[in-house]
Amino acid sequence: MSWSSGDSRASAELLGKNGVLEEQKSLRFKKRETEVYIGNLPPDISEEDLRNLLKDFSPFHVHKVQSGCKCFAFVDLGSVQKVALAVQELNGRFFHKRKLYVNSNRSCPKRTPDVAKRPRELPVLQKAPRPGSARITACTRFIPKTHSDARKSETPRTAVFAVPMEMRGPFLVLLLRECFRDLSWLATIWNVGGEVGLLVTSVVPQTPFFWAMHVTETLQENMQTLFGALAVAEEQQPYLQPSVVQRGTRGLAEHHLGDYGWAWNRCWVVDRVDSWAVVMFIDFGQLATIPVQSLRSLDSDDFWAIPPLTQPFMLEEGILSSCQVINRILKGKITGTLNLESHILKFEEFK
Repeated sequence: MSWSSGDSRASAELLGKNGVLEEQKSLRFKKRETEVYIGNLPPDISEEDLRNLLKDFSPFHVHKVQSGCKCFAFVDLGSVQKVALAVQELNGRFFHKRKLYVNSNRSCPKRTPDVAKRPRELPVLQKAPRPGSARITACTRFIPKTHSDARKSETPRTAVFAVPMEMRGPFLVLLLRECFRDLSWLATIWNVGGEVGLLVTSVVPQTPFFWAMHVTETLQENMQTLFGALAVAEEQQPYLQPSVVQRGTRGLAEHHLGDYGWAWNRCWVVDRVDSWAVVMFIDFGQLATIPVQSLRSLDSDDFWAIPPLTQPFMLEEGILSSCQVINRILKGKITGTLNLESHILKFEEFK
């Protein structure tokens, strides 16, 4: 099987026909909870401009409010999940030369310099492991995802990059033990070598680190089997009671796949903050913050027989732009492994 760099048709076959589940109906939250607040807008902004800004989230209704030189808007996105994703993606982004303040509309928004009231992606912190064990705790500080002006080139300021915590060995060992009950997946990672096609699923901004699926016939079979089972499970699995959602819970939640829409996927609760859960989408290598009420039960080991579909990689040179490569296939070769984190493979893209 041959792959061309950035082959959108091949990635569409993997994520579309066999992989992506049909977009599910959102939970019936009150309309106010499906609205997102956008502040610090220029006074001359139009409704069409706002709809273009939020086109990835399919806005239903836009209500612009202007008072003198101050301008903000409330936009109904139709689901709490889309609101959380919009906050994660847009808060802090520059739009018409202004830094946006994006927040959920659960309460009257308060403008703060850099931190939104609702949590977005929370990094995890590693504790010093005790002999024979590895423990991970989650950071409970609300740290916003960094966004840069789209007009600026994504050039790293330094050649030294820290390994993201969700890619580190102790974190993955804990995840594998609690979700899959064995660590064999780590051993299979080292078998990847030579020329490969990688379907990028997640990019760590401003770093050379990314998650990708190693495209093989086995991967396609696993995707079809797993996503088919999850499509059935979505209709049968009950929603989890908020009281039982805690760190280490295995579950099923909606994951946004860009142009491919929303799909239900396996996830693992990294931490919980009030009515929000920080989860790791196992098969896409992506952390996200979702409402606790949106989690479904997925505790049967039958759903965890197939190992994670994605794995961590690091570019040999440069960094990737998430808007350009996610859900696309890159062709290149494996050049080695990262020192001290040998499960992270180094990848050199063919030009």
